[in-house]
Order: sequence, then structure tokens, then C-alpha cells
Amino acid sequence: MLSKISTAALAATLSLAASAAMAGAGDYAFEPVTPQMKKGEDVTLAVRLTNKQTGKPIPDAVIFKTRLDMAPDGMAEMESAVAPLPSREPGVYAFKTDLPMAGRYQMTLSVKVQGEPETVTGKVIVTAVK
Repeated sequence: MLSKISTAALAATLSLAASAAMAGAGDYAFEPVTPQMKKGEDVTLAVRLTNKQTGKPIPDAVIFKTRLDMAPDGMAEMESAVAPLPSREPGVYAFKTDLPMAGRYQMTLSVKVQGEPETVTGKVIVTAVK
């Protein structure tokens, strides 16, 4: 009886360990470094990418698609160009953009994380103020 319980406990432990080791695209979170900033031209918008399970930053992700628009305020057609800037901190990705008017802007990012077979996609909302 003891060996059956020990075997079942071992199997459950191994199953939990395997599922924890295998992250999925939904296990990552994007957040703005500065959620509120002044409107204007050549604004630096920085986004932090972390693992939700560990809270650790994710360095060296390959960002292959970005979009910045005013969708949260019902103006998705108000799109701003986004240009990548060098990262100064692991897991933080910076971009140069224009925030021409006050309001909420949504940045959509698609990235590849090392070792993750799925594309990680996220949205970050920042507010531009006068």
C-alpha cells in the first residue's frame, strides 16, 4: 500500500514539475515602465517584459511587430510610428514615438522569447498628458 501511495505522489510531483518548467505564450506579461508621460514628439516609451510565474525580466526577446494607436479612446486609426531604441536594462524594451495628443495609447507587441515556441503577444496602455 505504501509503495502505491509513494508512486502516485512521485508521479504527481513529476507532473507538476514538468508543467512548471514548460512556459507558454500566456506566461509572459508586458507593462509600461512609465504609464503616464507628456504628449509630444520623440517620446521614449519603454515596456518591461516579465515571466508571470517568476516575476523575472525576459532579456533578449526579439520584437518583430509593434503598433501604437489610440484604440483605448476609440481612435484606432490614430497610429504613431514606432522605432526601437537600445535597451538599458534587461527585460526593458524602449521605443521612440510621437504622442501627438493627450489621451490613452495602446502599444501592441509581438515577440519571440528564447526557448518559447509560440509567439508572445501583449498590449500595454500608456496615457499621454498635456
